[in-house]
Amino acid sequence: MSAVQLLLVPLALWLLQASLCHGACVEVDSDTDAVVREGFKLGCISCKMRGEVPAEATVEWSFMPKGESEFTKIYSYEDLMSEIPDERFYERLDWNGSKKTRDLQDGSIYILNVTWNDTGTYRCIFNRTLTFTSYGFHTDVTKIVHLNVVPMTRGIASILSEVMMYVTIVGLQVWLVVEMIYCYRKISAQGEEALRESALNNGSKRRIALDSPSTLHPFFQTSIMTPSHYPIQEEQPRGLSREQMDDK
Repeated sequence: MSAVQLLLVPLALWLLQASLCHGACVEVDSDTDAVVREGFKLGCISCKMRGEVPAEATVEWSFMPKGESEFTKIYSYEDLMSEIPDERFYERLDWNGSKKTRDLQDGSIYILNVTWNDTGTYRCIFNRTLTFTSYGFHTDVTKIVHLNVVPMTRGIASILSEVMMYVTIVGLQVWLVVEMIYCYRKISAQGEEALRESALNNGSKRRIALDSPSTLHPFFQTSIMTPSHYPIQEEQPRGLSREQMDDK
């Protein structure tokens, strides 16, 4: 066996496994408790017993309100088209089953904006035709869903998380206000200190300028003279006149 054939064998096995997984179908029962004013999925799954046989199927849903005894057709899906004949569910039902195929295996629908009047029994009917080489085989599968509408309730975890969210928001706002007040006071104190230092420096410079003679007007400089600046006068003897002094 060549190397190419060795590589093709695992690839073929992988493709075969993928095709089998793709065609897998599991029937799961629908939920039965719907919350008022919310959406709800009515599940209805009917798997083919022979996955390799081509088939076509249609789905029909009926509803019997609580306290009544007859079903009323509310929804049908056939040839990729849906129909809602009941006015109570008009624009409130949406297809949530198999997409883009006539070989339906999932016939689930979705109820929008559940109301208290939606409480009751729902019936899903699969009409399937298996196409063999020489004939077609028809089967009908019926599934029942008892729907109970419950009020909207909030869990403790949801309430606590919302309370913590509000507490966190308020705490952050308080912290921001405190930080703004602290910064404002700090900046204000620094400004006052700078003004005080500037005033002290200007006062010191002014006193130094007044105490320095070199900075005075020449008129004031002559009036403020030290004793060394005055002329020395010769002392005259007592009792002698100017003429006598000259004769000497």
